Amino acid sequence: MRTEAAERAASWVAEWEVWHGLREQTLRDPHGFLAVTGLHWLTASPQRFVDVPGAWSHTAEGVVVSLSADEQLVLAGRRLTGRALIGPVDVEGVTAAFGNAVVEIAERFGRVILRPRHPESPTLAAYSGTPSYAPDPAWVVEGRLEAYDHPRPVGVDSVVEGLGSTFEAIGEVFFVADRRPQRLVAFHDEDGLWLLFTDETSGVTTYAAGRQLAADLPGPDGRVVLDFNRTVNLPCAYTAYATCPLPPAINHVDVLVEAGERSPLGR
Repeated sequence: MRTEAAERAASWVAEWEVWHGLREQTLRDPHGFLAVTGLHWLTASPQRFVDVPGAWSHTAEGVVVSLSADEQLVLAGRRLTGRALIGPVDVEGVTAAFGNAVVEIAERFGRVILRPRHPESPTLAAYSGTPSYAPDPAWVVEGRLEAYDHPRPVGVDSVVEGLGSTFEAIGEVFFVADRRPQRLVAFHDEDGLWLLFTDETSGVTTYAAGRQLAADLPGPDGRVVLDFNRTVNLPCAYTAYATCPLPPAINHVDVLVEAGERSPLGR
């Protein structure tokens, strides 16, 4: 007969397995990052690409697509024909559908990109799962967020050579890992904290450019729980068509964080 502690441990592992299964579902999404077939940068001159219909340009009006009579795109339920003005887009972007595929139209680094996503993408077809470290409660770490008085701009490089962004950091998370003090600059993402980091496994058993971890916002006392078992890869670990931000140099954990996702197979 299992003890109460054993029951709690089994329940915790089961919760992680559910989370991991949902994460795999996301990676196998027919229109997810593994389905991307190209990264196209728009200019003022109309351009055609082999994996999306239309001739595309970025003008003073915003994004414009010109479709021939046998081409079709559907945007927010509206069928586009001829010369169609999509207009300005931001980093969240918009998505248009064609056949069983979609195309993401978004702003990156002050420019506009197209990323077609096809369910029959070779990358998606070849995907066989992401290996992870076995869940370990020792990697559920309590830390403390020391919030800045005001958000601070932090320069962040990207996986696209020569291009970067400035993110607003809200503070620094202090914690102990393997008996060593650590700190990570934290960004705000949706309803929680977003941490980009490297560690001593980076480039060995985990993706070299770094990984990411989401955490709940702290309470009034600044306490935050970091569950490194839920550390995930950046999209650029899976596709060459990503524009991922890279961890700031300060965000290095100087121990082996043997938790969360490892390098994707074949990468």
